[in-house]
Amino acid sequence: MEDEKKRVIEKLIREGYIKDKKVIEALLKVPREEFVPEHLKKYAYVDTPLEIGYGQTISAIHMVGLMTELLDLKPGMKVLEIGTGSGYHAAVVAEIVGKDGLVVSIERIPELAERAKKVLKKLGYDNVIVLVGDGTLGCKEYAPYDRIYVTAAGPKIPKALIEQLKDGGKLVMPIGRYLQELIVAEKKGDRVEIKKVCPVSFVPLIGEDGFK
Repeated sequence: MEDEKKRVIEKLIREGYIKDKKVIEALLKVPREEFVPEHLKKYAYVDTPLEIGYGQTISAIHMVGLMTELLDLKPGMKVLEIGTGSGYHAAVVAEIVGKDGLVVSIERIPELAERAKKVLKKLGYDNVIVLVGDGTLGCKEYAPYDRIYVTAAGPKIPKALIEQLKDGGKLVMPIGRYLQELIVAEKKGDRVEIKKVCPVSFVPLIGEDGFK
């Protein structure tokens, strides 16, 4: 498994998906096989999304790497993740923000949240909090956040997420339903600057300020 992991990450570096040393180290450290269903473990290091049940997927490795790199993470940051899914992406982010940082992750499907919580605890990620709820409403309790990322595609950036993002903070999410674009938004006072990155394909963001 370790050899497969190294091979796929070396390929992503060659293809230009990831350049940041911190992201590369995090992807090498996190055991993706722990986050996929038992019958799919042999495909853990195939760079593709994998079904995790309830109509949800674990994102492809290159997409986790790309989104994490776009977040421009630093140790000690407080990060909000919308869509815990398997917990894999949260673990990668947790590696970078470190013990002084915090990842607050919201999942709308209780069974997935419970499973992710168990795996993250087993692997020692004490700096990740998994909550069940409507991710489009964010989580006021731990706000404001240095960074926010969304692992499902919404019609627009939910208002609550912009409000809960620190001034100067960055948000990464896919926008659109059938034709989706990955964007990076930066909050500058009352303005939000948006940069389009690339076309993507994600499950829809369901919630009060997402797709109904």
